[in-house]
Amino acid sequence: MVSLATSLYLPHWFRWDNGRMKLGFVRHGQTQWNLEGRLQGSSDIPLNDTGRSQAREAVGVLDGGQWDAIVSSPLSRARETAQIIAEGLGLELGPSYDLLIERDYAQGEGMVETEALALWPDKHGGGIEPLESVVDRGLRAMAQIASDYPGKNVAVICHGTIIRYTLSHFAGYKLDTIRNGSVAIIGNETGKWQLELVNDQVPEQLAR
Repeated sequence: MVSLATSLYLPHWFRWDNGRMKLGFVRHGQTQWNLEGRLQGSSDIPLNDTGRSQAREAVGVLDGGQWDAIVSSPLSRARETAQIIAEGLGLELGPSYDLLIERDYAQGEGMVETEALALWPDKHGGGIEPLESVVDRGLRAMAQIASDYPGKNVAVICHGTIIRYTLSHFAGYKLDTIRNGSVAIIGNETGKWQLELVNDQVPEQLAR
C-alpha cells in the first residue's frame, strides 16, 4: 500500500511551471475481462459494447469543459475509448503515452481477482508491479503531458489503478475504485493541484 502521509511532497524531478491547466482523467470503458472480474493490467483487451456506450456517456460529463486535447494509454481499450470521446467532443485524437499503461499484474493477468488475492495477498508477489511504481509512472506521465501541452486542458484516457493511486497521491487519502467510463478532474487554477471531480462527482471533502 502506498503511504499517503507525504502525498503533497512530489519527487525532485516533478515540476509544474507550464501555466494553469486541467487534466481530465477518464477510465476506459468496460471490457469482457472487466465484466468477469479478471485482472487485465498490461494485457491488451478490447472494449465490449457496454464499454463503448460508457465512452459515449463520458462525452456528456466532459462536454463544456473546454478541452484542448485528448491523449491516452496505448492499450486498445483506452485508445478506442479516447477515439470515441474525441469524436464526441469534435477534437483530434492526440498521442499515446506508454507511462499511462495500467499496473502490470504479471502472473495475475487473466486471473479472477479473488483467485489472485488468494495467491498474493494485497497483490504483493507474483511479479505484480508495486503501487509505488504505478504512482511514479502516473506522475511522470502528468509531467510529460504538462510539458507537451503547457497551459492547456487535456483529457487523459487510461486505466483505473493508475488513475486511482496517482490522484490519491494529490488528495492525501485513498480514493474509491474508479469506475469504467467515469471522469476525474484535477486542476491547478489556484496555483495548487486540487481534485475537482472523481467518479463523475465532486469529492466529498470539497462538497462540504
